[in-house]
Amino acid sequence: MIDPRRAGLALVVAAAMTAAGAPARANMVELVDPNTGKTFQYRPSFSRQVQPERPKHKFFDPGTQKWVTYQASREEMRERHRMKYARATVRFVSGEPGGTIVVDTEQRYLYLVQGNGKAIRYGIGVGREGFTWSGVERITRKREWPDWRPPAEMLERQPGIPEWMPGGPQNPLGARALYLGSTLYRIHGTNEDESIGYAVSSGCIRMLNEDIIDLYGRAKVGTRVIVLGPGSDRTGLIAAISAF
Repeated sequence: MIDPRRAGLALVVAAAMTAAGAPARANMVELVDPNTGKTFQYRPSFSRQVQPERPKHKFFDPGTQKWVTYQASREEMRERHRMKYARATVRFVSGEPGGTIVVDTEQRYLYLVQGNGKAIRYGIGVGREGFTWSGVERITRKREWPDWRPPAEMLERQPGIPEWMPGGPQNPLGARALYLGSTLYRIHGTNEDESIGYAVSSGCIRMLNEDIIDLYGRAKVGTRVIVLGPGSDRTGLIAAISAF
C-alpha cells in the first residue's frame, strides 16, 4: 500500500518540477486534490518577510574620547532573535501537572510542564492582531506531515491560496500538527522559520519543525492546553517562571 504522505510529497515534488519547466508559470505549482479531482495552481510561499528591528546604541569610546553610535547588522539581529526563541529547559514552578501545555501568546513562548519545577520552553509564532485567542482545550488528534484545507473564512481573505494542499516541506502546517478540541486551531510546524517570535498567523500556534517534532513525541492525545491570550490573567505564569 502506498503511504499517502509519501504520495503527497511526491506530488509536490513532481508538480514543482513540472512548473519549473514552464517559463510562463515558473513560480507556480499544480496540485490535484485526490478527494475531489480538482486541479489547483498556486505559488508555494505564503511568507511575509519579517525584518528584525535594528536599535541604535551609544557608547563612549575611551580610545577616541568620543561618543560612538553602534547599530547591529541584520545578521546579528536575526541571530539574537533566533537565540531568544531557541528551545530551552527553564524553571517553572506550578501546580499544573506534568504534561500540561501553557501557551503565552504575549511573549511568544510555549511551555511543556515537566512537573519537577521545570518546563521545556519553545519559541512560537502566534495570531496577528484580531486573530489571537485564549482558552483551555485538549489535543484531540495528532498528524505527521498533515495536509491543509484552509477554512472558508481564510479563503475569502486570501483568494490566492489553494483549497487543499498535501503534506510536505512546502505545506504551511509543517512536519507535525496537534489539533485543539473542535476548534480550527492547531499547534503545528511551519515552512516560514522567520515567522517564529512574531504575530503573523490566523490564530494557530506555529513552531519550528524541529521543535514541533520534539513536542509531538512528548505530548499525548488528551493533553490539556492552556492558551493565554489578550486580557488573560498572567499572574500564575509570571509566578511559575519567576518561582515566587
